[in-house]
Amino acid sequence: MTKILVTGGTGYIGSHTVVELHNAGYEVVIIDNLSNSNIKILTQLHAITGKWFDFHEIDLQDEKAVREFAENHTDIEGIIHFAASKAVGESVEQPLKYYKNNFYGLINLLTSFNRKINFVFSSSCTVYGQPETLPVTEAAPVQKAESPYGNTKQIAEEILAETAAVTPDLKVIALRYFNPVGAHETALIGELPNGVPANLVPFITQSAIGKRGPITVYGDDYDTPDGSAIRDYIHVVDLAKAHVAAIKKLEDGNPNGNYDVFNIGTGKGSSVLEIIAAFEKVNGEKLDYKIGPRRAGDIVQIYGDVQKSNKELGWKANLDINEMMSSAWEWEKYIKANPF
Repeated sequence: MTKILVTGGTGYIGSHTVVELHNAGYEVVIIDNLSNSNIKILTQLHAITGKWFDFHEIDLQDEKAVREFAENHTDIEGIIHFAASKAVGESVEQPLKYYKNNFYGLINLLTSFNRKINFVFSSSCTVYGQPETLPVTEAAPVQKAESPYGNTKQIAEEILAETAAVTPDLKVIALRYFNPVGAHETALIGELPNGVPANLVPFITQSAIGKRGPITVYGDDYDTPDGSAIRDYIHVVDLAKAHVAAIKKLEDGNPNGNYDVFNIGTGKGSSVLEIIAAFEKVNGEKLDYKIGPRRAGDIVQIYGDVQKSNKELGWKANLDINEMMSSAWEWEKYIKANPF
């Protein structure tokens, strides 16, 4: 059984990917420093899969700890690297925290696992900025980053591409994903934001359940059909399955070489007001929202061209907005009844 390391494996996307790797027959090892996740997720993963996963509480900035882990796990054949700081607003306020955590972690992994390894990197559509043409393809130019967080994704891709170019044993796929939302169908794992959510859907669910006040729609005067900003929302389970497809692609041998990038999204955009309407319709809950001014740094709209991932990874998003909104609401109700 092939052994895969998932860094950040108790986090939102990481935990769902652990489930999908297990379902696909992989043996999974998890590293997480629990700075932005909860140890109870391991119990939730056991409830879903029936398995207790091999877990190591390690901060990837700790070079000695990462090196010792790698020396003691020579049977790991693949790494899926999620562990990173990821809040755009916080990165503007604390840029050094983001550069230190996101780069040290990546570099320590690459130097410690200096052997034959398949590496899937959690990247982001933020590398595109506001693209000149839509849907945005992988060939679109990378724009100047709007935040230190976005800059870490751009530079991390460069680090991986340049390292893979001179390291025949290192095979890398960077997945540039759009806006992950929703939760597992069991409602046992989902998004657990610390403090006030920075993303739309967890704020919607927390507002609907009474944990937050009214939702603010930041801008209704954009050049879009209803005036609100448009994003490509993807169900987290579909996103998790894309990581399994990427690992399999690397195992089979990628004809595009040692380094490749793929957009992971649905290929279509939904506006903020459409998301609100979908949540109300599918869950029968009326949301309290107001229109506010645009937020600095927000782009008008973005959605991805996903033909390359459909064709070359043999992957496509199957879950729609209604399933995203219903699963997110079931998760919110679950954590209210079962606080973490």
